[in-house]
Amino acid sequence: MAHRIITQVVIVGSRVLGRAFVEAYRQASASSKHAQQGGRAGTEALKNFTSSGLTLDEACKILNVRPPQGGKANMEDVMARFKRLFDNNDPKNGGSFYLQSKILRARERIETEVREAEEAAEEESERKEGWKPKVYKDR
Repeated sequence: MAHRIITQVVIVGSRVLGRAFVEAYRQASASSKHAQQGGRAGTEALKNFTSSGLTLDEACKILNVRPPQGGKANMEDVMARFKRLFDNNDPKNGGSFYLQSKILRARERIETEVREAEEAAEEESERKEGWKPKVYKDR
């Protein structure tokens, strides 16, 4: 009688694991197909959506600042609002870790946008002026 129960448990368990592996394979396959299609068509969406998962609009709304105009933003204002909101939402003082992390990601998103715009402007100015390597005479 015990061997019959053990056999049934093993058979049911193997069926459950088999179905789980099949479903995981289907999801992985669908995910890789989606990633391949996104690589071709979604460069604009990728630009708007960084690893933090926030768009620039969302980041500006979280910190209550204006979006960078022409790649320039008032970073002092951004940092002041970041520090105030980050400190107010400290979990040690009864705040929310979730909100604190959203505030941090919003600041990082704005900084990334400004940095990318500055790099693009620098490349553009270098293209206009021509490449001038730094020459050190003492070497």
